[in-house]
Amino acid sequence: MYQKEVEHISSFTFMSTIEVGKHLYWTIGSYKVHGQVFIVSWLVISILLILAFLGTRNLSRVPEKLQNFMEFLLEFLQDIAKNQIGEHEYRPWVPYIATIFLFILGSNWSGALIPWKLIHLPEGELAAPTNDINTTVALSLLTSASYFYAGLSRNGIGYFARYIEPTPVLLPINILEDFTKPLSLSFRLFGNVLADELVVSVFTLLVPILIPLPVMILGLFASSIQALIFSTLSAAYIGEAMEGHGEH
Repeated sequence: MYQKEVEHISSFTFMSTIEVGKHLYWTIGSYKVHGQVFIVSWLVISILLILAFLGTRNLSRVPEKLQNFMEFLLEFLQDIAKNQIGEHEYRPWVPYIATIFLFILGSNWSGALIPWKLIHLPEGELAAPTNDINTTVALSLLTSASYFYAGLSRNGIGYFARYIEPTPVLLPINILEDFTKPLSLSFRLFGNVLADELVVSVFTLLVPILIPLPVMILGLFASSIQALIFSTLSAAYIGEAMEGHGEH
C-alpha cells in the first residue's frame, strides 16, 4: 500500500515538471525566470519610452507630427477611462489604463510584425511577452488588485456588501465572479496572441515573401483589438468596483 502511494506521488511530481516548449532561463536568487520574455519586454518598453520622449521633448501650442499623434493617443486613452469609470473619477486611473493598453499593444505588435520564432537562441525562442501565460496572468492580477483597491478606497469595508447583492444567496456566485475575471482576461489575450504568432510563423516558413503580408496586417488589427478589449474591461471593472453600495 505504501509503495503504491509513493508511486502515485512520484507520478504527480513527474507531471509537474513537464513543460510545453523550451525556455531560456535566468537564475535570480532562488528563482528561475523566462529570459526571452524579459528580452522582448525590455525592447517594447524601450521603444515606448523613446517615442514618449521624442513626442514630448519640444511641446508647442500648435502640435505637429509626433506631438499631434501623442495628444490624439492621450485623448483616446482618456476617453476609455472616462467612459468606463466616470467623468468625475477617471483621471487618477488614466496612467494605469494607458500603461496597460500601450504595453499590450506594443507586445502584440511585436509578435505580429516580427517572426521571433525564426531567431534562434541557445535555449528557447523569442516571442511576444503576451505570448507567455505568465505575463498575461500577471497583467490580469494587476487589474484585479486595482479594482479591489478602487472599491475599498471609495467605499471602505462597505465594498464587500456587493457580494450579497441583490440577495445573500448569490454570495458564492459573486465571489466566483472575481476569480473568473482575471482568468478570462489572461486566457483570452494569451490564446489570441499565441494563435496569431503561430499563423505568421507558419506562413513565413512556407512562403517567405508576399503571402504572409495580409496575415500580418490582419494580425496587427487583431492585436490592437485585444489591447483595446483588455484595457476597456480593466477600466470597466474599476468603474464597477467604485460604484456606491446599492448603485447599479
